[in-house]
Parts: sequence; structure tokens; C-alpha cells
Amino acid sequence: MSALEGPTLHVRGRVLVGDDREVGDLWVKDGRVTLTRPSAQGTRMAELEGWVLPGLVDVHCHIGLGADGAVDAATAQQQAVADRDSGVLLVRDAGSPADTRWVQARTDLPRLVRAGRHLARPKRYLRHYGLELDDVARLPEAVRHEARAGDGWVKLVGDWIDRDLGADGDLRPLWPDDVLAQAVAAAHAEAARVTVHAFSEEVVPSLLAAGVDGIEHGTGISPELMAEVAERGVAVTPTLLQVGRFEQIAQQADGRYPRFAARMRHLHARRYEQARALHEAGVRILVGTDAGGTIGHGRLADECAELVAAGIPPADVVAAASWRGREHLGFTSLVEGASADFVVYPADPRLDVGVLRAPTAVVLRGQVVAPRPV
Repeated sequence: MSALEGPTLHVRGRVLVGDDREVGDLWVKDGRVTLTRPSAQGTRMAELEGWVLPGLVDVHCHIGLGADGAVDAATAQQQAVADRDSGVLLVRDAGSPADTRWVQARTDLPRLVRAGRHLARPKRYLRHYGLELDDVARLPEAVRHEARAGDGWVKLVGDWIDRDLGADGDLRPLWPDDVLAQAVAAAHAEAARVTVHAFSEEVVPSLLAAGVDGIEHGTGISPELMAEVAERGVAVTPTLLQVGRFEQIAQQADGRYPRFAARMRHLHARRYEQARALHEAGVRILVGTDAGGTIGHGRLADECAELVAAGIPPADVVAAASWRGREHLGFTSLVEGASADFVVYPADPRLDVGVLRAPTAVVLRGQVVAPRPV
């Protein structure tokens, strides 16, 4: 290797490769990682130093979604850039009404794994967000279509307030148990996994019986079922930033839907206890912000801080937000020959997750993309 053929970037310090492995140096050549010292150094090789994590992962994010539904491409790009500049280099889009496949062709934007549109029922989810099925029997067919159109994931809305009950309106499951089981089987037949929005306790047994792969929010998973969730390998994304809004949602429901308001306040009050109990039960915890709609993009560090506030060890939160999250989505970490997607920090985020808020450098596909020059 001549000098001109050498690497373009050298990072030294503490490179965290996984739970039990770290190395001292990393080089980037042709957009790829090498952990072996090259025989020749690049003539224009840049140097970075610090603690290095594989690119962060937001597993519950909605690029292309705004408060009122789909957004235009320019707004979706701003969302993706905000995520990228925060260190999030891999996104599982957990439902979007916008066609965001174009993001996958942009080498300057995070890698995107799409779940297609939310599948819901009329008046049983947020307007303009999902695909609303007027006949529950259509769910397996709709799941099959979304599985083929997406990137190996399907997103279902498992429960929502039933306003037709008037003052008794509260969270209720959307799908009959047999239809839900058929829908999950249809997704699995297409080699796709199913993750489900679930706030309530009532919906969880049917989700487990149907064989879902993930539960989003999971505020209603009872202590009695947490062991089964763990045993089945069902991943849970607590989305504590979103659950932190439940008091505000309850205030909006006061008077008209008192049962629903009381439920949301209860779930809000015990949100930290719930997340901690899930972790202690051995449930696989993923990190997702629920950005899009009501939560701003680029806030994964805030979500990590919430999980630590709940009592989950910082080292486990960092792992879930990085190499464990990447593994769950089928992406490699910082191994020889992998795409050079990583984030450099001035201190060890496993000791203080607040460090995640200020990366020294964000490197995507071998290019330093943030912080951008002033």
C-alpha cells in the first residue's frame, strides 16, 4: 500500500466494539473500518481521539411524519439530518404515511429501515397517520402488503381509545385475537417481523399469543407477563419521552373521557418503575424516541437519559442505543471491513450518558458529517 492509498481517517482512544470488547485504534479506508494498523499512512489522513461507539440507533422513529400526517421531502430531510447530527446513523422507521425510500439512496443521511404505514382502524388512531382498515378481516392481507413494501418490519396499532364508548371511553384492543394471529403469521411468511403499538395491559396477552416480535411503549405489560416477554425474546421500546407526555394527554381528555384520563395518569406516574422492571426481568430493551408527530428529531440522548433516570444502568443503555440495537436490526458493529459508521465522544458515555448530547465527530460511511464547520 502506497501512502496515497492509505487510510483517510485514524481514530485512537477507546473504540467500543461490543459488550466485552474494545480496541485502541481504528482506521477508515474507502469508507470501511479496519482495526489492523495499515502498513502505510494516508498523506491526508485526519486524526480523531476519544471514546468511539458504533453509530447510534433510533428504533422507534418516524421520518416523513409530522403532527398532521405526512410531510414534504424537504421537511423529512431536515428530520433525517437532525437525527444524523445527533449521532443516530441507523433508524427503524416505525410507521410513516410518507414514501421515504428516497432516503435510502442518500449517502449523507442515516441508514433507514422502513416499516411501511401504521395499520389501524377508522377513528382508532391519529388521523392521517396510518392505513385505516374498515374491516378487521383485511388485516392479514394488509400486513402481507406492507411486509412486501417495507424492509422486513410491519407496524400495527394494537390499542387506542375507543371514543364511541363516550364517558367510558378508554384504551381497547383493535383486533380480534384470531385475526391478529393470522396477521402475524402472514408477516412471518414474508420474512418480516411485527412490532406493535401497545399502551394497555389488556392487549398484551393477545400480542404474545400471536407471536409478535416487538412491543412499542409497553406501558401496560404486567409484572406477571414480563418473564414471558423475556423468554419469547420480544423486544420492548419504552419510548419514555413519549410516555412523559401522558399527563398532557390526560389533561386534554379530562371531562370528556375520565376513564382514559385516569389510565394515562397512572401509566405516566409509574413510567420509570415500568421501564426498570422490564430491564430487571431480562426483557430486551431497545432505545427509540418516537420522533415525528409530537416529538422532535435528534433526541436519542434525551431518551437515553430518561432510561437511566428510570434506573437502567448507563452501560446497558449505551449498548442498547448502539451495538445491541444494530444487531437487533441485522447490522454489524465496528468489525473489520464494516461500513465506517461511528460516533466519537470526549468522554465515556457509559459513565455519563449526558456525554451523548455532544459528540466530537459523527462519521457516516467514512465521512465526517458533524459537527459541521462553522
